[in-house]
Amino acid sequence: MTSTGPVDPVIAAVNARIGRVGPGLYGVACSGGADSMALADAAIRAAGAAHVVVLVVDHGLVPGAADAAQAVAGWARGQGAAAVVRAVRVARRGSLEAAAREARYAALDALADELGLACVLVGHTARDQAETVLLRLLRGTGPAGLAAIPAQRSRFVRPLLALDRRAIDAYVAARGLPVWDDPMNDDRRLTRIRVRCDILPLLRRENPQLDAALVRLAGSAAEWLEVIDGLARPFARFPIDAAALAARPAAIRKRALSLALDAAGLDHDASHLDRLDRLVAAPDRGEIAIDLPGGAVVRSYGAVSVVVAGAVSGDERTGPTPLAMEAPHAGYELRTWRPGDRMRPARLKGRSRKLSDLYIDAKVPRAARATARVLIRRSDAAIVWAEHVGAAFEAPSFVASLPARSDGKF
Repeated sequence: MTSTGPVDPVIAAVNARIGRVGPGLYGVACSGGADSMALADAAIRAAGAAHVVVLVVDHGLVPGAADAAQAVAGWARGQGAAAVVRAVRVARRGSLEAAAREARYAALDALADELGLACVLVGHTARDQAETVLLRLLRGTGPAGLAAIPAQRSRFVRPLLALDRRAIDAYVAARGLPVWDDPMNDDRRLTRIRVRCDILPLLRRENPQLDAALVRLAGSAAEWLEVIDGLARPFARFPIDAAALAARPAAIRKRALSLALDAAGLDHDASHLDRLDRLVAAPDRGEIAIDLPGGAVVRSYGAVSVVVAGAVSGDERTGPTPLAMEAPHAGYELRTWRPGDRMRPARLKGRSRKLSDLYIDAKVPRAARATARVLIRRSDAAIVWAEHVGAAFEAPSFVASLPARSDGKF
């Protein structure tokens, strides 16, 4: 990796980051704004044009966006780098900012896979970091949210995150880079733009070094997060043992839940984590569910599991297990249990109880109960075996060898 002339802080930052990534083909997400143009130019200078692909995502949200995308790609090719333009469709519901970000990162992820990129460089700067910390404070974030934008997450790397606007503007001016001003950067319907244009200037009157202070806060939170994550990860996978997690300090409990929800793809905020933490700490009381955007978290006795809306279970994908199968002996029938079913389990030595109560005693999750099978003696309709319960009192000898759980085959 080479650079020419005095080492500019922008080039130095890019050089340091791609040095950590290692050799390969580097993608640069470039919208045409000052930050991403400085990043793209510095990446070409630091790594060499042959090792850079400029990635331009056209959101199609403002007039002229497609032309601007092609202009950025043309500039990159003029520098000797490769360039790809990818048009995306942004969902027109909920937060436009969030929908555009989701579409953009999905497109960048897909391009990285298609092109075999070592990483994707993204042009967030210290200004973006300060704005993000303030936005999260306004929305009521927890400590983890204060870490704001990470310097690297997965394949996305942000070399300019510690640089302020003066360094970026000086680089753009010195290099005479073409810059396309996105009209959405002046749209006060967007929360980030109101924070940038209205709220931050007022706060800077109280503390002219506010941006630097917010960036330091993000850095401190990231250091805290690194320690907490190491302690939380052993518990951060569903299903979670509620008793084991409840024995940990609150910070670890909540972070473990947050990491598990992230892995499951469920949105959540600090208020959700408070409710889930109370769920983990509560004594066993059967089955309790807490709804979240896009799904729910269910505590079934001592296990905390997640249900994602629209997810298809293995049984649904492969079809239900056939229940009208041939029983092991003539005169017996296998079927799913029904409300009102009773049996005399062997452990109760002839005393009859509702099967639903036996399932509750055995702490069988509701989802497992729904497909539980029973073996019926046709002559008197008596249940001689029940899944999750086992054999009945004085059941025929062949039933004694059947497990309490069955794969549907005898």
